[in-house]
Amino acid sequence: MARWEPNARERLEAAAMELFQTRGYVATTVQDIAAQAGLTERTFFRYYTDKREVLFGRTEELQALIVDAVGKAGPATPPLDSVVGALEAVAPILEGRREHGKARYALIVAHPELRERELIKLTTLAAAVAEALRARRVPEPAASLAAEAGIAIFRIGYDRWIADAKSKTLSPHLRAAHKELKAVVGGQVVSTAARTKSGAASTPKPKGRGRS
Repeated sequence: MARWEPNARERLEAAAMELFQTRGYVATTVQDIAAQAGLTERTFFRYYTDKREVLFGRTEELQALIVDAVGKAGPATPPLDSVVGALEAVAPILEGRREHGKARYALIVAHPELRERELIKLTTLAAAVAEALRARRVPEPAASLAAEAGIAIFRIGYDRWIADAKSKTLSPHLRAAHKELKAVVGGQVVSTAARTKSGAASTPKPKGRGRS
C-alpha cells in the first residue's frame, strides 16, 4: 500500500518552483524536486507525469470550475458573455496566487517546451468550454467560436494583469479585453496606418504661391 504523505502536491509544487528559479528549469530533475520536498520519486509520479506538469497541476481544477460556471449561466446569456463570466468567477483563485503566477509565467515564456504545454492545456480548455456551451444548446460554430474567443480574452487579460504591478484584480483586464474584442468584431478598430492615411487625405494641401 502506498504511503500517504501530507500536503504532498503542495510540497512538490513549492519545491519545484524554488528549484526552477534558483537552479534553473533545465538543470532541475524530478529527483531534485522530490528530494527538496522531502518525498520520494515514486510519490512525485503519483501526482505528476513529468517536471513540466508541476506547472500545470491545477489546470484541471480550474477547468472544472470554468466549465461548471458556463453550464450554470442563464439561458438568455450570450455564449461569449457566459464564458467571460466563468473566467471572472475563477479570477479570485488566480489572484490569490499572484506571485506564483508571475514566477510561473516567466518560466513558461522562457522555455518553448513549456509554451507548447501551455497551448495544449488551453486547447483542451477551449474544447471543454465548447462542449459545455453545446450542452446549453448553443449551436456550432457559435459554441466553438465563443470558446476560442474566450480563451483569447483570458490570455490577453492574464498577460496584462501579470505585467501590471499596480493591479491586484484580474477581472478588469478580462472585461477590457472582452470590450476590445467586441470593438474589433464590430469594425470599430482600424490600423494606425489607415488612420494616418485618412488624416492625410482630409488635410487640405497648402496653396502654392503664384508668379508675380
